[in-house]
Amino acid sequence: MSASVIITGAGPAGLVLAGELRLAGIDVVVLERLSGRTAESRGIGLTIRTVETFAQRGLLRRFGDLQTSEQGHFGGVPLDLGVLEGAYRSAKTVPQSVTETVLEDWARELGADIRRGHEFRSYQEDGASVVVRVGTPDGERLLRADYLVGADGGRSSVRKAGGFDFPGTAATTELLLADVRGIEVTPRMTGELLSGGMVMSASLAGGIHRVIVGERGAPPRRRSGPPSFQEVADTWKRLTGDDISHAEPVWVSAFTDAARQVADYRRGRVLLTGDAAHIHLPAGGQGMNTSIQDSVNLGWKLAAVLRGTAPESLLDTYHTERHEVGRQLLANTAAQSQLILGGAEAQPLRDVLAELIRYEDVSRHLAAKVSGLAIRYDVGPGPNPLLGARMPHLELTVGGRPSSSTALLHAGRGVLLDLADNPHLRRRAARWRERVDIVTATPRGDAGTSLDGTTAVLIRPDGYVAWTGPGSHHDLPAALDRWFGPARRASRER
Repeated sequence: MSASVIITGAGPAGLVLAGELRLAGIDVVVLERLSGRTAESRGIGLTIRTVETFAQRGLLRRFGDLQTSEQGHFGGVPLDLGVLEGAYRSAKTVPQSVTETVLEDWARELGADIRRGHEFRSYQEDGASVVVRVGTPDGERLLRADYLVGADGGRSSVRKAGGFDFPGTAATTELLLADVRGIEVTPRMTGELLSGGMVMSASLAGGIHRVIVGERGAPPRRRSGPPSFQEVADTWKRLTGDDISHAEPVWVSAFTDAARQVADYRRGRVLLTGDAAHIHLPAGGQGMNTSIQDSVNLGWKLAAVLRGTAPESLLDTYHTERHEVGRQLLANTAAQSQLILGGAEAQPLRDVLAELIRYEDVSRHLAAKVSGLAIRYDVGPGPNPLLGARMPHLELTVGGRPSSSTALLHAGRGVLLDLADNPHLRRRAARWRERVDIVTATPRGDAGTSLDGTTAVLIRPDGYVAWTGPGSHHDLPAALDRWFGPARRASRER
């Protein structure tokens, strides 16, 4: 066996998954066809949910001084993210290259085997394992693993090799993108609609500006490589009248409004995560952030199955939970596409949305959707509003020392948080102690007010609440059994 898990693709989704698996002690090989790290900025922001997730793994400090923002948009209509409660805010102008560097360093420190210059060719599943054919600098090799995960982007070779059904809508238009230096460009963070199309621009670090142009009626082109910068500059001039052709291009790319999602995130021992599972118009940078969340959802489940502490059926919840998130992602980006790329006929929609966003409930709903905070998983019935939602950041005292609900998740394990010093609760959970950290804590400051009478919380490794006391109709042992596998046998129940 070459590894328990082979991951194709060393982008954010693949690197996060590698780190999550290594936290649980699972041996993993990451195959990346590129020989070195890319310097391309690509995705340039982290949503609130991703910032929370990185905080839960102790990774935020590695990004340095993050520039946060409460400014967002939905389809070009300004949106105030400040209406959302919580300890974190979205991080702007963080190039994807920086995110990938942080994640790769983290995964390598944990022991992930990342092999650059290794290209996935094909695979064959034999029921007990997956055999992967790989092109390497030293020739073709065969690797064997218990599971194969495709994290190799929108043109996923794993998805194609496995014949995964990928329904959706084909591209109808193409947008061009360039990161440039040597000029000043007026910021158009939410986009500007012009008679001939749409333009966006934003300032990045290091004196670099990102420009995006979408010319109305421009059909998608079959390209063998990126567009020329001159093509971007010519389109920019036609739309705005400004000449940016004298700028120095740092990176040039093109993207479309194609929207597709795989019918199944898992087929036996082969799974897909990130853009390999869903593609869409990159409105608001949701694609990379959703991809990261896919892998955080998958990592602990795959690790538990491989360690033998949870049944293989736990992997079915990866598809159940994340396919629905992907479906909603495609729906909201399709709506934004109509607002951003539509012509004069879409202006009444923009006007109505701008009016509705003035209502705080509407603004909060849309802000939560584009920030990744609206996600709620089906963990079972009960009236407690925390059930299935993300665990809020709480300042705590644990063993006489300051801590937090976020810090308790650094190890990537489940946490049973006892907020009432309840020995009966701890005894009932004792047989799962090898898989779940049982922590007695006292809320600090005003942290207790957000709990609304909740005295105990079972938190999954991905930061979502699986059980509460009171307020869950499931018994605690039933919830522990469902998410962390059957308890080890004991001679007698204490």
